[in-house]
Amino acid sequence: MPELPEVEVTRRGVAPHLEGRVVEEVVFRREGLRWPFPAHIAATLVGQRIEHVKRRGKYLLLGFAGGTLIVHLGMSGHLRVLPPGIELKKHDHFDLVVSDGDRKQVLRLHDPRRFGAVLWHANDDGELEQHILLRGLGVEPLEEQFSAELLYRATRKRSAPIKQVLLAGDIVVGVGNIYACESLFRAGINPKTPAARISRARYEKLAVAIREILAAAIVQGGSTLRDFIAVNGQSGYFQQTYFVYDRAGVPCRNCGTPIRQIKQGQRSTFYCATCQR
Repeated sequence: MPELPEVEVTRRGVAPHLEGRVVEEVVFRREGLRWPFPAHIAATLVGQRIEHVKRRGKYLLLGFAGGTLIVHLGMSGHLRVLPPGIELKKHDHFDLVVSDGDRKQVLRLHDPRRFGAVLWHANDDGELEQHILLRGLGVEPLEEQFSAELLYRATRKRSAPIKQVLLAGDIVVGVGNIYACESLFRAGINPKTPAARISRARYEKLAVAIREILAAAIVQGGSTLRDFIAVNGQSGYFQQTYFVYDRAGVPCRNCGTPIRQIKQGQRSTFYCATCQR
């Protein structure tokens, strides 16, 4: 599944091609993905200008004067910016055709597993942050509000393992499975440790690790997981620098101990029992 770095890479890739452009056509090739496509969206968007392209967690937010188009890549989706007339592929489910007056471009959503989403939130429906998909999200890990103190205070009554708390997304958003494993390794924290038992000092290390891991992943174009590719058609290569994720049985890069794999909440967790206490 595309995680925060992959979605941020996508946002940075599509934004220059969309911001300031006017929507000329909206094309849906099925009734919906995870949820039905908004029936009125073509009539709403055609002729409207895209003011900005933002991200909240794993959601891309295309802002218009009257509301926001919410796009989620699901398990296997990716967006491409293409010239008109490019041959369709199987699972090309949604096109947003935009123009700057001189030329047209197509924002195309390809989603083989159909867990993605294209939804509309009108300004008249209330604040965007109160949308049902966004209102429970925690702080952004790359923004100033995220800190070790936030992690410490929010986890004093959390008996769940720290890995599960990170994945929950209600304290800090976007630290998915890969980056939680890698961040906990860098901070030297065992993923099974109850969140409430972690000290301020150790949360300082974890907060720094999360920021560094996510920032590095964005620079390197994210990770190549199944079908994820960036807007320019290239795969990310952060997976080449993994220390623990998907390395079960392989010697730890630091100490040589074989990396362990366990299940936590139906997700695979990878860690080094020697380096992570």
